[in-house]
Amino acid sequence: MTGSDLSGHFDNLVRFETELWTAVDQRLRIEHDLPLSRFEPMQIIDRLGSCRVFDIAEALAITVGGTSKLVDRIESSGHCRRQSNPADKRSSLIALTPDGIGLLQRAKSTFDDELARRLGSALTPEALDRFGATLATLREANRRLTLITKEKA
Repeated sequence: MTGSDLSGHFDNLVRFETELWTAVDQRLRIEHDLPLSRFEPMQIIDRLGSCRVFDIAEALAITVGGTSKLVDRIESSGHCRRQSNPADKRSSLIALTPDGIGLLQRAKSTFDDELARRLGSALTPEALDRFGATLATLREANRRLTLITKEKA
C-alpha cells in the first residue's frame, strides 16, 4: 500500500469519526441535554460500577487530567458522586447517582438509535463485525507501538 493510500484512509477515518461524533453529540444534547463527552464516561462508570478517574481515562484513552475535569462536570450536574477510596486515600471512587442512572438509560436508547441510523443502515451485520474487528486490531497494534515507543524514551 502506498503512502497516499494510507493518507486517504487516515483522512476518511478521522473525518468519519468527527462527523459521527458530531451527529451523536447533537442528538444527545437536543434530546437529553447531555453532551457525548459526558455520556461516554457515564457509560464507563455504569459498566464498571464504582471506579477511579484513572479507570475511566484508561477506558477512554484520554489523559487523567482531562478525565478528572469531565468527572467534575458530571458531578456538578448531579449525575455522579465521588467517595473516598478506602483502599487508596489518594483517590476517589466514582459512582452514578440515581438521576445519573436514569439519564444514562434514557440517553442510551437515543445513542443506540443514532448509531443504528449512521452505521447499521449503511453496513450489513457481517460488514459491521468485520469493521469492528479491524478497528480492534488497529487499536491493539497502536497500543503496542505506543508501549514500545515509551520504553525507548
